[in-house]
Amino acid sequence: MTEIVAPVENQQTVNLQSLLDQQRQAYLANPSPDREQRVNDLRALARMIRDHQDALVQAVSADYGNRSHHETLFAEIFPALDSIKDTIKRLKKWMKPQRRHIDFTAFPTSSTKVIPQPLGVVGVIVPWNFPINLSFGPLINIFAAGNRAMVKMSENSRNLTALLKRISGDYFPEDKLVFIEEIGGVGIEFSTLKFDHLIFTGSGATGRKVMAAAAANLTPVTLELGGKSPAIVGPDYSTDTAVERVLFWKLFNAGQICTTVDYLLLPEDKVGDFVEKAKKVFKKRYPDIQHTDYTSVIDERSFQRIWQTLDDAVQKGATAIDLTDGQGSRDDVLKKFPAHLLINVSEEMDVMQREIFGPLLPIKTYKNREEVADYINSGDRPLAIYPFTNDKELRDYYIDNVMSGGVSVNNAVLHVGQHDIPFGGVGESGMGHYHGYEGFLTFSKLRPVFYQGPLDPLKLLMPPYGNLADKMMKLMLRLTK
Repeated sequence: MTEIVAPVENQQTVNLQSLLDQQRQAYLANPSPDREQRVNDLRALARMIRDHQDALVQAVSADYGNRSHHETLFAEIFPALDSIKDTIKRLKKWMKPQRRHIDFTAFPTSSTKVIPQPLGVVGVIVPWNFPINLSFGPLINIFAAGNRAMVKMSENSRNLTALLKRISGDYFPEDKLVFIEEIGGVGIEFSTLKFDHLIFTGSGATGRKVMAAAAANLTPVTLELGGKSPAIVGPDYSTDTAVERVLFWKLFNAGQICTTVDYLLLPEDKVGDFVEKAKKVFKKRYPDIQHTDYTSVIDERSFQRIWQTLDDAVQKGATAIDLTDGQGSRDDVLKKFPAHLLINVSEEMDVMQREIFGPLLPIKTYKNREEVADYINSGDRPLAIYPFTNDKELRDYYIDNVMSGGVSVNNAVLHVGQHDIPFGGVGESGMGHYHGYEGFLTFSKLRPVFYQGPLDPLKLLMPPYGNLADKMMKLMLRLTK
């Protein structure tokens, strides 16, 4: 027989386990912090951001090569600070135990409650595309629920991670919050730790590995994945407005957003107008893609992948329309990818087979709404859909007949930034929710408690069973009618 040798723990594993043990002990010493402590933690998060706002923005830009400072402020700094403010305002109500109905017939004078209590230690795996938002966003819910957190950053966020590791100790002890750098397989080891909950944001392929690793410990997971989220322009909708809004989001962060418009569905007679308007809008917004307003692709591998995706589409018959009038270069040191529209796309092209995560916008045409619904439903369930129409019946048709993680109507992405609605995927685009109250619930145990009252009718049903028990059961069953 082949001897099975247990793997030898390396120092990396030992260090991660030590951090988890430290946080677990701190949790056990104070398993249910009061509202004041949770608010203090949230305010400390806000101070950490405000005190180092410029440095955080600069660190993200350095990791990208160039990231628009306005995009970081709008999509990362502002949402985190605004969410902290909103959470503090609502936290008292969220924490309040809920009284629930009890069957007075069987349990007179007794009562029940549901009490939201902290889970313990939560692991957070953060991607590189919005590393401030996608680390602090979950942390807001995690701390509001009274937990502690270990945050594993991306290998593409070296500068930001170094900054967070350096400053976090000024605001939190390691037994409350710790940031961990991705070096040499830390992500794999991190996923195998016995957390009380694990939240991952990233690709579906990696999400499957994270879930498999967590399953060994029965660790519950929240997976925020991606997919091909479509925008659908209705026959009634202004092409000019659709171009302005779709292009804004498609080019925001150079298209490196899991909820961006991945492809566009247009009525056949709107394609020409859309293309001409897109050229004008792009020229006005980005006359020079080397300007700091236009964000770089995160790394060379991704930069070349997008070029290969474009090449594949053209070779297979797509028409590529370069909105930059030839400004792009495959050797660009700053990795500024020229925005392209792609028309006459087909399903065998890579651009229609996987999430693009770059400034390429494929355009498909359709004849009727049923064709649109059938096409989207034939693939994986997207993280979002974006119907553009002022026709309420058409709008509701898409909401009712096409399942997705979320919906923004007559715009894109904006449902993600609303504090009082949950964010999350469905099917291949993810599972579970966070943001707002649903995020508080995700990182809480809704603990049911039964309080026995002075009267205990169950005494009449205890063995030895006889006539009295028979009569009691007949009465109880009769009362269920």
